[in-house]
Amino acid sequence: MSESDAALAYPDLDAGERTTLAQFLDLYRERALRRFGTLTDEQARTRSLPATNLTPGGIVKHLAHMEDHWFTARVGSRELPEPWASAPFDDRPDWDFESADDDSVEGIIALYREACERSRSVFADLPDLESRATQPSFGRGTVTLRWVMVHMIEETACHVGHLELLTDPYRRR
Repeated sequence: MSESDAALAYPDLDAGERTTLAQFLDLYRERALRRFGTLTDEQARTRSLPATNLTPGGIVKHLAHMEDHWFTARVGSRELPEPWASAPFDDRPDWDFESADDDSVEGIIALYREACERSRSVFADLPDLESRATQPSFGRGTVTLRWVMVHMIEETACHVGHLELLTDPYRRR
């Protein structure tokens, strides 16, 4: 764990399930922002590992998309906001990753913060963790808010690990 990560508030040890899930997701959201927020625009666009086309900017923009996809659209049953509503995902499934090269660090951070705020709003508006999406996912059925929370913790934590690998050369030791 880095020095800046150590300063983050760790989730309560005795909170209820809903609070625990929200605190862990917020912890990983903040870790993503702290890691990404130290980069220049050029560093955010850099493909630093030869085995992948991932960039730090692409990862954080993808996280913003997933926040809106799962919270806003799926369990929130709301319309996707821009830039997702008009994004060419049918022709370019990785558009969220790829299009980040056209964005600034500041712009991606704002996009991610706004998506996280919409997610928190949906989370607060739903009565319980058993609240279900109105549309099926994966062709199998509807997901619950609990499933979305656990999935987004997994998704965000995984991508924080990717950010750590991709941005390590830029960190001062």
